[in-house]
Amino acid sequence: MARRPAPRRPAGLVLAPGAGAGRDHPGLLALEAGAAPLGIAVARIDFPYRLAGRRAPDRPAVLIETVERAAQGLAAELGVSADAIALGGRSMGGRICSMAVAAGLPAAALVLVSYPLHPPGRADRLRSEHFPALLLPCLFVSGDRDAFATPAELSEAVRAIPGPVTHEVIAGGDHGLRRREGLAAERVATWLEALGPPNLSVGTAPPRRVR
Repeated sequence: MARRPAPRRPAGLVLAPGAGAGRDHPGLLALEAGAAPLGIAVARIDFPYRLAGRRAPDRPAVLIETVERAAQGLAAELGVSADAIALGGRSMGGRICSMAVAAGLPAAALVLVSYPLHPPGRADRLRSEHFPALLLPCLFVSGDRDAFATPAELSEAVRAIPGPVTHEVIAGGDHGLRRREGLAAERVATWLEALGPPNLSVGTAPPRRVR
C-alpha cells in the first residue's frame, strides 16, 4: 500500500460561508486573521445564489464547482499545486468543501467549522455518506450546544474518515459559535501550524489575500 505524503502547512486556504451568510461573516473573518500570521493566504468566497440576492442555495453541483474554481484560482495566484490549498468554512460551506474533496478535488486539508451533520431534530438524516472518501487531514470545530451535531454524534460519524481527524469542541458554543469566533479561529490556527513545515514553493513573500 502506498504511503500517504506527510502533512504540510498549506500555502492557501479557501473559506466558504454557511447557507445564510456571506464571505464577510465574522467567523470567516476571524479564521482569516488567525491564518495570516502563519503565512497562509486566504480566499473567502460567496456562492452564486448569494451574489444573485437569492436565499435558497444553489444545487450541490453548482456549489461544488464554485469551490473548485476558487481553489484552482488561489493555487494559480500563489503559483502552487492544488494539493497545497486547504479548503473549509462554516456549516454548509465546509460541507460542500468536503464533498468537493470526496469527488476528487485535491487539497492539503479540510477545516470544517460547525459541520451540519444533520438537520436540527433529524439525527436520522446524516450528511456523512462521503466521509469514507476523505483521505486528508480533517479538523472539525463545533460547539457543545450545536443543534446540527452533538459532540458525541460527530465523534461517531468521523470514525468513517480514513484520514487523520481532529475534533475540537467549544464549550457553550451553538451552531453559530456567536461570541466564540475568536476562540474557534485560535483552534484552527494552532492545528494548521501543527500540520508541519510550510510549503516551500510559496517563497518568502508576504501572502496575498485574494478578494
